[in-house]
Amino acid sequence: MAYDKKHLQDTHKEHMDTGKKLYITIAIILSVFGMTGCGEYQALLKSRDPELKYEKALEYFNNKEYTKAQTLLEDISSYYRGTERSEDVLAYLARSYMGQKSYSSAAQYYEAYIRNYPKGQYAIEARFQLGHCYYLDSPDARLDQDITNKAIEAYTQFIELYPESPYSEQAYTEMGEMQEKLALKELYSARLYYNMGSYLGNNYLSCEIISRNALKNFPDTKYAEEFHWLILQAKHAQVVMSYEEKRLERARDTQDECYNFMTDYPDSKHRSQAEKMLKEMKKITKEN
Repeated sequence: MAYDKKHLQDTHKEHMDTGKKLYITIAIILSVFGMTGCGEYQALLKSRDPELKYEKALEYFNNKEYTKAQTLLEDISSYYRGTERSEDVLAYLARSYMGQKSYSSAAQYYEAYIRNYPKGQYAIEARFQLGHCYYLDSPDARLDQDITNKAIEAYTQFIELYPESPYSEQAYTEMGEMQEKLALKELYSARLYYNMGSYLGNNYLSCEIISRNALKNFPDTKYAEEFHWLILQAKHAQVVMSYEEKRLERARDTQDECYNFMTDYPDSKHRSQAEKMLKEMKKITKEN
């Protein structure tokens, strides 16, 4: 029994030692390969052969090593400026930045490509991707929407130039999403003014104006019902806070708005509140 136990312990130790040696060997091999790859890239950075750098940059790009591809391409971009190769360098620089999800940098290179090669071999891709970069970089609806507007502008130009492009459907879809984001920003603004009420002025009127302008600018928005509901709420609030001389006129106007809202949105979750407002407005008009 003692022999068997010792034998098992020795055998286990041998397996452990063998496994450890194998692990160390593999680690060394991987390290050597890594150092070799790293050494090759460092040598490329020091190389004065732009053609070699270009070829290797495309290899890195195809292997999805976008940072290495971008670094090499930027290093040789000035050398190829004004030559036929410059078009390819610009296109692959933009693609490399896209691969890194650095959309603002990619957009700069796509803009440079369009500016220098408006009818180049990558022109369709560049104009679409310019809009797509802005689309991907578009911030939350509560923030400044300058980039969102740029996306819409870029996609509009793309669709005008290439209506039959395979990218057109995606451009329409993403442009629609950007328009909805702008509409949502207006909805946030309208709600803010409504919630401010009569603080430092008639914010209900501002809510109404913003909502109407949003419906005019984005007639197909999915937020249309919410804008109409805000308009009705704002009108009702102005009746409540009105001086006597304006109350009747505002009540009649709000009454019409109640009818319009219930006609346009008969199944609205706000219908019962709208009906309650309507009864209130009818009472005011009868009394006056």
